Amino acid sequence: MSEVYTQVQLSDGAKLNVCLLGAENKSKPLIISLHGAPGLSSHTGIKEDFKFLSDRFRVLVYDLRGSGDSEVKGPFTDEQWVSDLEELRAWMGDEKFILAGGSYGGFLALNYALNYPNRLRALILRNTWACGPQGTHRALANILLSDRINPDPMRQVRLWTGNVQSREDAEQGMAEIVLIYTPESNPEPESFEGASTELRWEVHNAAFSWSQPRFDVRSRLVEIKVPTLVIVGKLDIICPVEESEMIQRCINGSELVIFEKSAHNPATDEPEKFRGVLSKFLERLVW
Repeated sequence: MSEVYTQVQLSDGAKLNVCLLGAENKSKPLIISLHGAPGLSSHTGIKEDFKFLSDRFRVLVYDLRGSGDSEVKGPFTDEQWVSDLEELRAWMGDEKFILAGGSYGGFLALNYALNYPNRLRALILRNTWACGPQGTHRALANILLSDRINPDPMRQVRLWTGNVQSREDAEQGMAEIVLIYTPESNPEPESFEGASTELRWEVHNAAFSWSQPRFDVRSRLVEIKVPTLVIVGKLDIICPVEESEMIQRCINGSELVIFEKSAHNPATDEPEKFRGVLSKFLERLVW
């Protein structure tokens, strides 16, 4: 498996940290996978989740603007992140590609699918939602009612409304809830998957104070016509099953797979099943 790291400079001068797997054969279809938690996460987790496909596909993963090793240059909005994705598609030279997104990456994937419908071959959504206000309120309520953790309520309100006060505030907010991102049967994680050492709490604040209150694409999901796979962990209390069920009902012909033993990331909780489900879905696509 070939692995190429590079920086891509966008039209506004911002530079993104990009990793391309399986680049040795340019005739292979392209998959771009988006990480979640802008400002708090990076591409490292999804790189591990999707690298198994690099023998049959070119797999592009990258740090969102303001995340990981990409440049901290605003604006940090869903509109800008979607525009950045379209620039990366053009940079790769592919007319169409397969888009995958989990958690916040799923929000961006839905926005891209609605804004650039003719650019997609297929869509893969993992543990996500289609309405920011409903999703964040439900996630916050589930966190505060969970019997697995005992977080500071006001700190969690700041975290989920984009009002984090400092790097330390963000670190503490994530540390006290990281346990619920995994099933109870799993060892306690040190950090959530893909957590970035370059924590940008201001970027997180922008995402959750500006974009999430305005994100609601429920009424437009019927516009998505490409083959769509929706996967979710049954034990996820951040993006619970009912969110994915609603998305699947609204996207005509889409497929929903519920991972019975998984929480927020089936790729790490049930890796063999995850790889099998994705492979089966992708094999059915007609090129």
